[in-house]
Formats: sequence, structure tokens, C-alpha cells
Amino acid sequence: MSEQSLIDGGASEPLRNEPAVTPEQVAEHGLSPQEYQRILEILEREPNLLELGIFSVMWSEHCSYKSSKKWLKTLPTAGPLVIHGPGENAGVIDIGEGLAAVFKIESHNHPSFIEPYQGAATGVGGILRDVFTMGARPVANLNALRFGDPDHPKTRHLLAGVVAGIGGYGNCVGIPTVAGEVNFDPGYNGNILVNAMTVGIARADRIFTSAASGAGNPVVYVGSKTGRDGIHGATMASAEFDDESEAKRPTVQVGDPFTEKLLIEACLELMATDAIVAIQDMGAAGLTCSTFEMASRGGTGVELDLNAVPCREDGMTPYEMMLSESQERMVMVLQPGKEDLARRVFEKWDLDFAVVGRLTDSGRMVIRYDDEIVGALPIDPLAEASPEYDRPYVESEALPLLDPWDVEAPASALETLRTLLGSPDLCSRRWVWEQYDHMVMADTVGRPGGDAGVVRLHGSERALAVTVDCTPRYCQAAPRSGGAQAVAEAWRNLNAVGARPLAVTNNLNFGNPERPEIMGQLVGCVQGMAEACAAFETPVVSGNVSLYNETNGQAIPPTPVIGAIGLIERLDRMATIGFKAAGEAILLIGETRGHLGASLYLREALGRREGAPPPVDLAVERRHGDFLRGLIEAGRVTACHDLSDGGLLVALAEMALAAGREPGGEPLGAEIALPAARRGEGMPPSHGWLFGEDQARYIVTSPNGEEILAAAAAAGVPAARIGTTGGSGLTLGGGETISLAALREAHESWLPRYMDNPA
Repeated sequence: MSEQSLIDGGASEPLRNEPAVTPEQVAEHGLSPQEYQRILEILEREPNLLELGIFSVMWSEHCSYKSSKKWLKTLPTAGPLVIHGPGENAGVIDIGEGLAAVFKIESHNHPSFIEPYQGAATGVGGILRDVFTMGARPVANLNALRFGDPDHPKTRHLLAGVVAGIGGYGNCVGIPTVAGEVNFDPGYNGNILVNAMTVGIARADRIFTSAASGAGNPVVYVGSKTGRDGIHGATMASAEFDDESEAKRPTVQVGDPFTEKLLIEACLELMATDAIVAIQDMGAAGLTCSTFEMASRGGTGVELDLNAVPCREDGMTPYEMMLSESQERMVMVLQPGKEDLARRVFEKWDLDFAVVGRLTDSGRMVIRYDDEIVGALPIDPLAEASPEYDRPYVESEALPLLDPWDVEAPASALETLRTLLGSPDLCSRRWVWEQYDHMVMADTVGRPGGDAGVVRLHGSERALAVTVDCTPRYCQAAPRSGGAQAVAEAWRNLNAVGARPLAVTNNLNFGNPERPEIMGQLVGCVQGMAEACAAFETPVVSGNVSLYNETNGQAIPPTPVIGAIGLIERLDRMATIGFKAAGEAILLIGETRGHLGASLYLREALGRREGAPPPVDLAVERRHGDFLRGLIEAGRVTACHDLSDGGLLVALAEMALAAGREPGGEPLGAEIALPAARRGEGMPPSHGWLFGEDQARYIVTSPNGEEILAAAAAAGVPAARIGTTGGSGLTLGGGETISLAALREAHESWLPRYMDNPA
């Protein structure tokens, strides 16, 4: 077989004198017989093992989205502020004054379950690279974490390792972790979720992309050396777990945050020149995915010389070099003649630099090692023409709404509040976020514990607000409304700090899409998300899909996490959740019907999981959110908090306790007037009013409550005064009282006590 026939794609015999690929090897690489047949048709010959491995990772669920592409195309992705939407390393939106926000969320679920510290740490490292490869300096990290039942024997170990990994990597690289969420549910016993988000700031006219161009231009490798860690990571992330999952530990990458910091600075320094044509992070599938995607996006070919790849282990094979997922590595295409300039920059930062190939106009990937061609593949069939499945699905059965009058009332509402505040899902996350450096870079103005993290745009009085949100129990009970609610919750959290919501990124975490009921959850959630994003004019500009999150056939709850960003034009008008002064009016914006289906009251107080979640009316959400944001921008409210898990009484307690975290503040209580409860007249019972999780609601405080009520009436927004701030406890209806000290003890103690107890 001639070398030229391999380069041109005319070869019809296997490469080199290698054993034929076996059906067992095909199966081990996660490829179906039908997919292997398609490979034979594309190549018009049998692949060798290296080529099989390349097809395997490029066509894995993790890299190709073959089960979700059909539905991802239905999401709104365009808008007047969108500079780059899905398809690049991260989404980019225009935030004015010559700046752009670059952001994305990604999962590292399977690796974090197998090796929690390194799995979580490298998840942070990977998402950082996705952002700074676009030319942005990272300014904020967030995370969304889901763990199993606290009583499960692995939960404490996994929680400790994941939090340490996130903190260890983010703190060392010097990026503040400013917001996130942590939840517990038995549905995650066999598969925890670790979703990491990064936001960066770039000049809007200096965005770098991954589309390679210019036949003859050098392809360079920069960063750390290549090792054997992470091989088959993408394939492992595209398969279910079983009882032998711990044996997959070698597929988890090992991170080095100090090298990542050097890589950030070196890349940004080179980006200040005109040397870079294209740049791509070596993430999932390593050198394979990065080079194939760059060439495909630019319509070029690539010739690689693997002898030039810096390796940290002896005797690495082409298969290992191409599939390794070693961290802190990038691929660049440079302008011709700029190699020495780039080399000086990376050597200055004590990083590896190597010219490993060149671009061609062949549309093919030709891989050489020891002066032989060891792989020759067409680029587009791997990068763009991967399988796309229209999986059969069944919609989840609609559940009935629960009448709150038919739900048992508590013996004591305030004792039930104490129970809720001390439950795993509502207790303080201080133990978590105190392990993260959330003040590094000195621009964090909205710290963890509020509705959204807020980071100042350096040197200005503008800021970005950021949040991650999802309510999996809603998505499980009603996927379509649950998907919409995840977006609505993010929308409310941004509005609640006074930020104008701009765009979202998403992380779709589901079980096995080959099961119609799981695929139905995915389809329903995406449909709901699409409707909400359209209603709020917040396009989806980036994201990640993580499927096969199940062990021994037990799937996780559907968890479509939304990461969202918004813009605050004047930081002096930013709202926070803590009460500010005694004697202020407490106002409830939005209507309360007392929806208790799929609520935390139902689960934590009564031990029940049933009923439909609260309905989501997107037009109402939009109207209430726009009205609230107008109040904040006009400086008419002193505190604000959206209502979500646990309902009204939980939100009030959180505002009272947060008063002690305000500068110079002390915990500040409130007296709440209970409305009349009349069955049959549209009024919920008192426990429905206090704990119902009705949507589109906020609590605000103001010394001028009547003015706000008049403005709400004029805008057609339901609003009512429900109480007054003051005192050292929460008092209901002039009678039952609980001290803030008792609530704080319950709220603050559960997580530290849980983590300190090895039993």
C-alpha cells in the first residue's frame, strides 16, 4: 500500500501488518455492530486499533451527543448579544463597553464518583481551559453538586473529596468560587453529579476560536506532558456503571492547578500578539478530539508527528498518545514564522512547547510515528457526521395536583421550619464554601449564600451576577415543567440581586437514553427549557450533556442544571437577601396557592414524595421579574429574596439569618401576619401559605411599603404586605415565636456535624 494512497484516502487494505480488530475489541470501545459497519463503509477498509480508538472517542456519547443532538437543535441559541453560541469551546455574549462574557458549564460526574478529589479538580481545570482558550480571563467559578443519601456509606467520602478537589484546584489557580448548589437524594447513591461552571471576561474584539485555517500552518502542542492518565475517559463517561466501576480509576485524569495557572498566563500573553490562528483545549479524548474538531471547523486536514509529542512516560504508543486525557494541555495553529515567538512565551512560563504537525488541504487526519503512517482518517465523518439517533421516548405520566387542604398540617409551623432549615437540602452550605477562596482577585461583591454570586467588572461599577439552578424532584415529577422551572429559578435568582438576565448555559444530566422513559425525561426537560429561554429572551450559548448516569439499571433523577449570567449596571443598587433595619415592611410579590406537591415540606415533614410540582407560568414569571428588577434598579427595596425550596417561611428565615452577615449587621427577626384561611375561596391553609412552593414569587423589604404596593397594582402584579421586620425571632400571627438563635443552630450545625461524624 503506498503512502500517497493512505493520505488520499484510496487505501482498501488495513494499515501496516497488524492483527484484525475483533468484535470483542469493538464492543470494549463502546461501539455497536451497526456503528462498526458504518466505520467500514467510511474507510472502505478495516481500521487498525488506533483508528478504532479514535472512532470510539469521537463517536462516544460524551463527545458526539448522538442521542441528544436532535433535541439540542430546538433550543434558542441566537440573540442580539450573542457573539458565539454553541459549537465553540464556550459561549460568548456582548456585555457592552467593549467587553464580552465567556462562560460554560460541564460535567465530571463519572470521574468524580470513581476518584472524587481528582475527578472534581480536573472538572474545574477543564472548564477553566474552555473559557480562557477563547481569550478570556476567568473571573468566577461555580458548581452544582448532587450526592446520595447522607446515610449511604459512600456519601460522606464523596462529598469530602469533591469539595476538597474543587477548592484545591480553584484556590491554587486563583479564581474565586462564588456560587453553587449542593443537594442530597438517594437517587444519586450510585452516580453523583459534579457540574462545574466558569465565567471569564474578554475584549469583544479579541475572541479566539478553534477553526483551523491555512494549509502549511504549524500545529503546536503546549502545556503539560502527555501521560497515560485519562485514557478512555470519554468512553467511560458514556457508559453505565456497575459493581466493578472502581476498576475504572485509571481513566480519571490527574490535575495540576499550578501548571494551569502558568498556562492561563502564557496563553493570554501570546493572545496579545498576532501569532494565533486557532486554539483548542485538549479536553475529552485529548489530542484526538482537539485536532479533529479544529480541522473540521476550519475545513482543513492535519498531519501529526507523534514523535514530537512531549511525553512524561516511556514507551507510550500512538494509541495512548492520541487518547490520553492528561490535563493542562492545549493545541494551537500558529501563523507561519511565529513558532519562535510562541516558544519563547511558553518556555518563559516553564511549559512544554512542540511543533507536532501542520495543516493540509486534504480534509484528512494523517498520523505518523517512527516514520510510518499509523493512522489515516477522513475528518468530517468523525467530527461532524457522527451517528445521530432519534431515540424512542415515552412521556412521563402526568401527576395530579395536590389540594393543600388535603395535606396534613404540622403541629407547629415554626418547629417544622426548624426541621426544614436543618435538613440536608436546606441547611447552611457554609462548611462547603468556606473551603473555597471566594474573595481572591478582590472583585467578589456578592458572596456565597445569596441568591446569586456577583463579581465586579474590574475597575468599574458594573458587575456580572451568576447562578446555577435545578430542582430535580420537579423534573422527575413533570419533566417539561421541571425544565422550564430550572430556567425560571435561575431567572429569579438573577433578578433578585438586581441583574438583567442575559443568557444561559446548561448541563443535561440523565440516565440511559436507550430506555424510552429516560429519553422521555430528556425530551420533556429540553422542551421546557426551550420555552422558558424563549420567554425570557435568554439564549442557550453553551452547554454539556452527560448521559448514562446510572448504576445497575438505576438512573439518577433527571437533572438539567441551568447556569445563568446577568448584568448589574450600578453596583450601588445591587440587592442582597438580609433584612437591613427594624420596622420595615415585608412584602410578598406574586400569588400563593399553597402548592405542596413535590415540595420539601411534603418530603421532610411528612415523608411523602407525590403530586405534581407547582405550575410554571412563564408570562407571569416574566412580568413579576421585570417588575421586581425595576424596583431594585430604582433603589426602592432594601432586601430581596426569591421564593423556592421550602416556600415562604424558609425564605423569611434565610433573610432574617442573613442580616447577621451584612456589614455591621446582626440577625434581625420579623413578625408575620397569617392571612385568613378559607377552604373553597381560593385561599390555601396556613401550612400551604407558609410552605407551598408556588413559583414567580419574591419577598422584598422597604420603608415605603405602600408605594411599592401601589406600583404593583399599576403593573398588574399581585403584592401584599405580610409583616414587619424587627425582634430577635420569627413570630407568626402575633402568637407562636421561635428565636433566631434556635434557627441558626439548626441551620448551621447539620453539615459540620455530619462531616465530623465518621460513623
